[in-house]
Amino acid sequence: MAKAGNRVQVKLKSSESPHCYYTTKNKRNNPDRLVLKKYDPVVRKKVEYKEAR
Repeated sequence: MAKAGNRVQVKLKSSESPHCYYTTKNKRNNPDRLVLKKYDPVVRKKVEYKEAR
């Protein structure tokens, strides 16, 4: 039987528009919510993306 992995797919939601990114994170190393600054093509600048549940 295969062991369950620690990597999960998470949805990153823009703080300024409805745009979203999907990425993976390691739940063991980062148990809290992920926050990244990424480029938002809707508003055409770098904004904060927060992990959505």
